[in-house]
Amino acid sequence: MDKDFKLNLNHKQAIRLIKVVIVSLLIITEIIICVQYVSVYVTNGSLLRLIAVLGSCLALGVLETIDSLVIKRFAVKMVFYGVDSVLLLILCILTGNTYLSTLYCIVLTQFYVSVEDFKSNIILFGVSCGLFVISFITGWVIVNEFISLYHSIVQIFGDCLFGVFILALHFVVTNFILKFYSKNAQLRLALKEADESKAQLKEVYEQLSQTAVFEERNRIAKDIHDNAGHSITTVIMQTEAAKLLVDTNPEEAKNRIVSANIQAKNALEQMRESVHLLAGRDKPRTLKEEIEEIIAQTMDGTELKMRYDLEDIAVDNGKFRFICNSIKECIANGIRHGKATAFYVEMKKSLSGMTVLISDNGCGFDGPVTEGFGLRGIREKAERLGGKCSISSEEGEGFEVEITLPLDKV
Repeated sequence: MDKDFKLNLNHKQAIRLIKVVIVSLLIITEIIICVQYVSVYVTNGSLLRLIAVLGSCLALGVLETIDSLVIKRFAVKMVFYGVDSVLLLILCILTGNTYLSTLYCIVLTQFYVSVEDFKSNIILFGVSCGLFVISFITGWVIVNEFISLYHSIVQIFGDCLFGVFILALHFVVTNFILKFYSKNAQLRLALKEADESKAQLKEVYEQLSQTAVFEERNRIAKDIHDNAGHSITTVIMQTEAAKLLVDTNPEEAKNRIVSANIQAKNALEQMRESVHLLAGRDKPRTLKEEIEEIIAQTMDGTELKMRYDLEDIAVDNGKFRFICNSIKECIANGIRHGKATAFYVEMKKSLSGMTVLISDNGCGFDGPVTEGFGLRGIREKAERLGGKCSISSEEGEGFEVEITLPLDKV
């Protein structure tokens, strides 16, 4: 229960509680003064002095209550402090200096808590020391008028010095506690704000993570649609063409079936890769190993001849997929359009980047290269990755695609 109370108590509530405690201490001290001097003044028949003491204590208590719980402006507080000083002087004259230090400490505590400005508190402390000395000397002279001058001076000097020491000690301790409390409150507020910021950042991070997952899934779905879908469409077209040519041109029908077989394998591999990505698994092979696997699958069950010279180059996932898909597309195009029977694949690293070369021994053609869906996609993707794609062909000399990409920054 206490722990919950401390955690729920804010700065304003804490200051208000301290002020209530200060006013309570002042009232308790005034009650002690009144009880002590009622019997003295009643016995001596000094009814007017008793009324003056009771009135001064009541006025001081009321003013301090209003000042602590109602007044906010510093200028008005200083006016109240001036009236309080007059009432303290009256009490000092009527009752002596017994409780003067205590009353000053209680009144000053309220001002230190309310002002919360160290420079203003120093000024207030200096003024209070002066008023304390004046009140003490005045009260001493009136109450102890029959004591010799020498003894009066010694007594006044010693008591004033002790009283100023008490006020100074009270000033140091009170302001240290207030400063400590203020820093502690600021630290708690900063920690609370940091916790709130951390919670907000965590929420934003989770949202961004979910967004990244959705974007990755959309990208994978697009890859399946663009690559595997394109390959499957090509398989259907090639097998349909083979059906029409099987009787009239068996050799061409065979080439179409081989091309369809390669496209089907490519489509299957692309879908497997997409499933691995959706399952959260990294690519199982290096880029060199993946290209070697593509070449092996292409040669499997066909009469195609393929040579390759590959360096082991580390690339990010985007370039990894792009290079593999580009090689598959170039091989399929070479078989389908160029009637190629042999291919050469090269991947080299240079100071400025990396180069991937795919060439075949197909029929080739004269004139400018007409880019279809596949070649145009390769060129545009290479440019988006900061590289370029150059295509060259001559009739009877085959077809060549060279892709240049920048290396990943380490």
